[in-house]
Amino acid sequence: MDILIVDDEALSRLHTANFLRKMGHNVVEAGSGEEALHLIESQPFNMLLTDNRMPEMSGLDLLEQLSSMPEAKHMDKVLFTAFADMDSSIAAIRSGAFDYLLKPLDVEELVRTTERVARHQREINANSGEDLSPVNKGSQNRYAPVYPPSFSGNTVGIYSKSMKDIIVLALKLHHNRSIPVLIEGETGTGKELIARYIHYGDKAQDLPFIALNCAALSVHIFESELFGYEPGTFSGGLPRGKQGKLDMAQGGTLFLDEISELPLEQQAKLLRVIQEKEFYRLGGLSLVKTDVRIICASNQNLKDLVANGSFRQDLFFRLNTGHVFVPPLRRRREAILPLARLFMAEISESAGRRFREIAPEAAHILKNYHWPGNIRELHNVMEWTVLMYDDIQIRPSHLIRLGLNHPQDSCENSLEKPMLSDNFFLPIDAMPLHRLSDEIILRALKLHNGNKTATARYLGIARSTLYYRLQFLADRKN
Repeated sequence: MDILIVDDEALSRLHTANFLRKMGHNVVEAGSGEEALHLIESQPFNMLLTDNRMPEMSGLDLLEQLSSMPEAKHMDKVLFTAFADMDSSIAAIRSGAFDYLLKPLDVEELVRTTERVARHQREINANSGEDLSPVNKGSQNRYAPVYPPSFSGNTVGIYSKSMKDIIVLALKLHHNRSIPVLIEGETGTGKELIARYIHYGDKAQDLPFIALNCAALSVHIFESELFGYEPGTFSGGLPRGKQGKLDMAQGGTLFLDEISELPLEQQAKLLRVIQEKEFYRLGGLSLVKTDVRIICASNQNLKDLVANGSFRQDLFFRLNTGHVFVPPLRRRREAILPLARLFMAEISESAGRRFREIAPEAAHILKNYHWPGNIRELHNVMEWTVLMYDDIQIRPSHLIRLGLNHPQDSCENSLEKPMLSDNFFLPIDAMPLHRLSDEIILRALKLHNGNKTATARYLGIARSTLYYRLQFLADRKN
């Protein structure tokens, strides 16, 4: 696709642009809204990625100006916004933005959004009878895999018996679309890959697979994204109304990630969709029949959430009809080195690097690290190492600089050890729990040099939860 990135922060803009170029897209950069307007007048773009908070012209101001420009009629617009700035996200969606992404950007969310835009652009081209070839660029590379996913079968499955069993189960679930599926496992274990395998099976097909992250959306945005809305429902909404994800997934699969973050009220509405196969659009009076398979994923144990009252028991029982547990990488250590070599080879070839092997000492570090971020973390480590160094083999020094040689990480039973040492003392008078949790969050943030995505993964919480806690902490201090 032809993509325009608008961001006044040059380093952030360059990083995002280079990543999208590696996916095979044509990327043009603009440092301001004014510059973006001039570029759009002079050449067509399929997709606009714009930061919201910029001097002189914000991202929302840019979207408003583009709404009256014929050159931007078929361009899909995506807004970058901070979690604390949710009002802007709502305004962007209501003004016709295709989607929004939370900052700091999550690579996988960026890839998913770009793939969705590419599909939408292909639909526009098909309806108009035109063939805009840039839309199809980048579709045959490792960042935008063509499914049925060889990545799921070959990468996740072949190196571990437990994952082979999961692939067999996924294929069985693929053949019975009436069964809702719950996939549980830690962050980074490959839950969405398993969901895609359940959807696609082992044969190519064109049925839609629509993903929605429950943790990334406020309650009101989630409802309009899931059900869509009728014309006139919102002041400032699209005059023609908007299709929801259930409409987009008709005949295919709706994948709801981080389902544990869904508020109880929304859980009740989701249960009705699953049981009755029908729903109302926001502002609508007519029931809409739906033929959608629901697959949900959670990095938390939903049974525990049912016990403490934060998740509906009836919805849990309904989702748990088809249950898949994806074990963490530390429980399938036989897969670590084969996966690392595969990632190294793929990334090295894509980036034009010389890496061909992993030194024995480095292999020992990789195999004995406990991988709290699982396969995603392993892939990120391989990608960072290959891109940052120019060598023929991955060496211990490369991994040590990433902090992979911590003594506590080399213990097979590290997660079974107590997390607080015997030297940890509680004060006699009082210890409000929020003070301890605040201190843990701040120390974890410092440990990861302010990287909120890595911090959330380290703490085992959703990124949106971390943003909320940090905002709440800041408000309390003020």
